[in-house]
Amino acid sequence: MCGSLGVRGAAPDERSVWWFFMTAQVLVLYFAKSAELTGRKEEELPDVPTPISSGDLWRLLLRRHPRLSALQHHVVLAVRQQYVAVGDQVVTLADGDEVAVVPPLSGG
Repeated sequence: MCGSLGVRGAAPDERSVWWFFMTAQVLVLYFAKSAELTGRKEEELPDVPTPISSGDLWRLLLRRHPRLSALQHHVVLAVRQQYVAVGDQVVTLADGDEVAVVPPLSGG
């Protein structure tokens, strides 16, 4: 099950709008250039909204690690070991899911 259930909205009065959202605690794995740019190989993110578009997930990672923007047009995410293009694809995350940041690989 997902990590936490939260409530967002204005101060509680008769005009307030409240809605519920789910979050998940995920493990983000950084490979190759993404590890170099972030200075880490992995990190726990405790409150990732779910469901979330792959584009919003990428933007969340960019806010934490602005240097990842160097990979902006070449990166692919993997959620539960399934590749996900950065864009409008919606993913539903659960506690303990792994999200990998996979930069382009070079070689000869």
